[in-house]
Amino acid sequence: MVIDHSVWMFAGAALLMAVTPGPNMLYLISRSLCQGRRAGLISWAGVVCGFAIHVCSASFGLTALFMALPLGYEILKYAGAGYLLWLAWQALRPGARSPLQAQTLPDETPRKLFLMGFLTNALNPKVAVFYMSILPQFIQPDHGSVLAQSLLLGGIQTTIASLMNLLIMLSAGGIAAWFSANQLLLQVQRYLMGTVLAGLALRLVLQERS
Repeated sequence: MVIDHSVWMFAGAALLMAVTPGPNMLYLISRSLCQGRRAGLISWAGVVCGFAIHVCSASFGLTALFMALPLGYEILKYAGAGYLLWLAWQALRPGARSPLQAQTLPDETPRKLFLMGFLTNALNPKVAVFYMSILPQFIQPDHGSVLAQSLLLGGIQTTIASLMNLLIMLSAGGIAAWFSANQLLLQVQRYLMGTVLAGLALRLVLQERS
């Protein structure tokens, strides 16, 4: 695979998605606040392993799709844009709750913490949509193996998302305390992320395949 500016663009998109509140972020913040940092770290390890499911599924699935139906990415593009718009609406709709407002969770055993972290990510639609709609836009069949490109880009996304989730989990207490004292910023964060999601959906629809 030729590493060019498109890889950096993909990394930027991955970073935007990583800082966009979703199930992983909400779960890790809530778990860390309710059961402590050790429980948060175990849950985070499960979340990281969950990324492997998405990377493998997307990589082998996209390889088969590109071989069987070269224009199949169009379907993924519009489906993904629609889902991103739905996420934007969930953030912007009246009365929406900020994902940075933690939920109360009961204490769990280390084994269950890991499993819950794994399932939270493995079943996370935000991650699945990222791999099946945004990732294909950065794959260029004329630059080499689709599988190799998918695995490389998936590895980049996993690294970025895992590091961001770790940082958020370790800072959970400070984040929650700071936002609880700044309710206005909770609303600003919600509108900002909704706008980012809507903009990402629009870019996805307008982007032409090279």
